[in-house]
Amino acid sequence: MKKQILIFTSLLFSSMMCAQNFTPEQEAVKNIVQTAYIDGLQNEGDADKIDAGFHPDFYLLGIGENEEMWKRSIKEWKAGAIKKREEGKFPLTGDKKVTAEYKSIDITGNAAAVKLYYYVGGKHIYTDYLSLYIFGSNWKIVNKIFHKL
Repeated sequence: MKKQILIFTSLLFSSMMCAQNFTPEQEAVKNIVQTAYIDGLQNEGDADKIDAGFHPDFYLLGIGENEEMWKRSIKEWKAGAIKKREEGKFPLTGDKKVTAEYKSIDITGNAAAVKLYYYVGGKHIYTDYLSLYIFGSNWKIVNKIFHKL
């Protein structure tokens, strides 16, 4: 019986240690990322949600063939999402829907960094790293890099 209690207590403690308990400020950053990036840009093509959370000077940065860097502005990315919406390809549902698992949210002063796992239909496709700055009282996504699995 003592062994069972010890195992149960150990499992309970380890599950509590793994749970993400974000501060109110971290939750505010998470909500911006969820609403603007995951919902607005990836699942819905909603220009208002995108504009509310992305800074107009945002860039997505990637590494292509021969390790050459490329970049895409939010203006370009948003136009593609809006086009998909107009073509009836949004909103995404079922096994095409994008979801996120927030691994970490680090805030220092007016800067924040978010690490998330990006899933399509429950399958982990990317690990994303988003950078945000606060402008006035509003967090804005200013940059994204990623790793494709």
